[in-house]
Amino acid sequence: MQLPAAEMLGAHVSVQGGMATATVRGVAIGASAIQVFTKTPNQWREPVVADDVARAFRDAFGSSGLARIVSHDSYLINLASPDPALRARSEASFRAELERCRALGIPHLVSHPGNYIDDRAAGLARNAEAITRCLEAVPGNVGVLLETTAGSGTALGSTFEELAGLRAAIGTGVRHRIGFCADTCHVYSAGYDLVRDFDGIWQRWDDTIGLASLRCLHLNDSKTPLGSRRDRHELIAEGSLGPEPFRRIMRDPRFAGAIKILETPKGDDEFTQDRRMLRRLRAYARVRPAR
Repeated sequence: MQLPAAEMLGAHVSVQGGMATATVRGVAIGASAIQVFTKTPNQWREPVVADDVARAFRDAFGSSGLARIVSHDSYLINLASPDPALRARSEASFRAELERCRALGIPHLVSHPGNYIDDRAAGLARNAEAITRCLEAVPGNVGVLLETTAGSGTALGSTFEELAGLRAAIGTGVRHRIGFCADTCHVYSAGYDLVRDFDGIWQRWDDTIGLASLRCLHLNDSKTPLGSRRDRHELIAEGSLGPEPFRRIMRDPRFAGAIKILETPKGDDEFTQDRRMLRRLRAYARVRPAR
């Protein structure tokens, strides 16, 4: 399939069978961008990427025709935790995530801000300090993309102001490596009405964080209503967001430079639904001439 030259659209794909298989899956669904895990996301075990594995992955990606790749960190990491043992383990895991990205040539690591558990301000400070230490420990060009959250429980990052505050608290020497990932389901579930106030919400983002820092979009509809504070992804245009916010994102030049990744339900296999959703999004991107 011939893809638009500037397109950066795809889905989270499995690495089962080896890291290099992710590129094959990305091509199979017709993606021009992919997101991967570099380890099993619900286990603490930290694999070390051997030089030959890293080289094979970089070669496979380079020859695949895919335009962009991002990684997502482990679900177990909580850099905001007040528990010193969990925070230390999380910090070691986050540092290992950055090291694997550097070895594999993956330029961005998407990360959810942590759960503060005890005190919000203290949790933000702990999170910022840990990110700073990890970026200092893993020099290079790998950047962290802080992802919006739905705001359930004590999760940080459900407001634009909190995300901006987290970046501002990160050390000045590494702050340039911080960008953002906006998840449409999370934004809507956190109370930002992308259906009725699309332009107003993104203007607020621009005023608070800056659209130039929006490097990635997770395109997910929501199974739950506005402000539900629940992270439940649905197929594009088949949830409470409906088609219009996605149609506007796909046509809006402000988002042309953002990598766009599906994290919608896979269904019975790992290809069919992703292919269908990518076709739907590409159809939204085509502006029909006025009659």
